[in-house]
Amino acid sequence: MQDEQPAPDGGTPEPEPELFTWEFASNPYPAYAWLRDNAPVRKTPLPSGVDAWLVTRYADARQALAEQRLSKNPAHHDEPAHAKRKTGIPGERSANLMTHLLNIDPPDHTRLRRLVSKAFTPRRVAEFAPRVQELTDQLIDRFIEEGEEGEEGEEGFADLIHEFAFPLPIYAICDLLGVPREDQDDFRDWAGMMIRHGGGPRGGVARSVKKMRGYLAELIHRKRLEPGDDLISGLIKASDHGEHLTENEAAAMAFILLFAGFETTVNLIGNGMYALLTHPEQRARLQKALAEGDTALLETGVEELLRFDGPVELATWRFATEPLTIGGQDIAAGDPVLVVLAAADRDPARFEDPDTLDLSRRDNQHLGYGHGIHYCLGAPLARLEGQTALATLLRRLPDLQLAAEPDDLRWRGGLIMRGLRTLPVKFTTAQMQAPH
Repeated sequence: MQDEQPAPDGGTPEPEPELFTWEFASNPYPAYAWLRDNAPVRKTPLPSGVDAWLVTRYADARQALAEQRLSKNPAHHDEPAHAKRKTGIPGERSANLMTHLLNIDPPDHTRLRRLVSKAFTPRRVAEFAPRVQELTDQLIDRFIEEGEEGEEGEEGFADLIHEFAFPLPIYAICDLLGVPREDQDDFRDWAGMMIRHGGGPRGGVARSVKKMRGYLAELIHRKRLEPGDDLISGLIKASDHGEHLTENEAAAMAFILLFAGFETTVNLIGNGMYALLTHPEQRARLQKALAEGDTALLETGVEELLRFDGPVELATWRFATEPLTIGGQDIAAGDPVLVVLAAADRDPARFEDPDTLDLSRRDNQHLGYGHGIHYCLGAPLARLEGQTALATLLRRLPDLQLAAEPDDLRWRGGLIMRGLRTLPVKFTTAQMQAPH
């Protein structure tokens, strides 16, 4: 991408930015601003070799997310030979895990979402809050103990991604699904491979998906014989009372709840804490409100963190089932479309001062969890985990600081998600607060 476009004032043309480089991954927002201004719906070659339409303006993004002629089913992709099976999650086809909510359309999507909603209720999430708080405190206790240096009162160090943001949602979703505690470290290993986005051994993601599929099949079988008060048992119960949910569908749904339910929260916590640490005035506002027992700023603040630098950079794949027009651009049947949530959520046509972090922002209908029938089913759980994690960190470690220069931090490669590889922090143990 090296073309030049005329500048809006008729002056020197602006060079087209490079996409999908390491520099772009560190800060994609200037490139997305260029696309919004110059090519808001643009067919773009991706690193995988697939050509896809990138949609970057807010109004166009909302249209595309709710557009019925954009299918979630990869069968509608008019794939050239060099792009075969380069969309979706590696290994999900071979592991027979395709029949989940991110890959299907109505009426199957309507049926499966209704079934999952019966098991994944707001009441279940609300009742899970004490366990999320318990896990949060346990992980903080652990990294405080392991990160202490010298005598009490001196500095401690931790990597908030690997020691906190990553294990918290893994253990939480495992508990919610009904994975026994003694098996949860296996899930942590498999999830760790999946989150590397190509940084691990060749084929490692597909092997981890296959292992997870085998385990879920066994677990579903056990839950049929001895159900419990957990999400997998709830899925089975829904299928056993007149609704049709096959074992493959149950396994695929458990898989996608785990896959989609952990990495988004890892990135919400990691990106959110990084934003607070690099915006000290906003962080101080939130700490003051929390100290006074006011949670309103925490609630609007997490929504703002989702908008400002959210965990999902691009919405998952969509494929045109017939010719259509988005943002004045004609899209052919079979073409893949990727909605750039990160670009839409900083569109100045929708958000005032979009590049400014304002935790008290009220007019904030961000697209961080999607829009339309594919709106994220797990959003209430992610919000619970994000609010609990950030509030507890700020309360228990009030002098938490970055232990590296922002320019030295590295972001994980990958097309859909946006998250830090590491987030090194330091804290003074003398300032540490006890858990609730």
